[in-house]
Amino acid sequence: MTTTARIIAMLVKDFKVDPDRLSPAARLEDIGIDSIGVAELLFNIEDEFHLKLPDVPLDLATFGDVVRYVDEQIAAQCAPPAANPASAHDVRAVP
Repeated sequence: MTTTARIIAMLVKDFKVDPDRLSPAARLEDIGIDSIGVAELLFNIEDEFHLKLPDVPLDLATFGDVVRYVDEQIAAQCAPPAANPASAHDVRAVP
């Protein structure tokens, strides 16, 4: 299931949003999600996607903003650590 589909399912279940109203440009306040609702949605997203979201104010005005933000967090938190090629070849000659 895609990020978009999972968030749509959450909005339908938790906020009783009509899924036909959810396009990337749909403003959250226009679909009945106020600032407290956004905070609740983000808590639910943390649980659903097993993420730890930063405790910083966000400017998530549209449904598309939410999906992009979650995709960015998934990419950042679920990516394998970058290999350090220098450490793999740091072999010092023994005199």
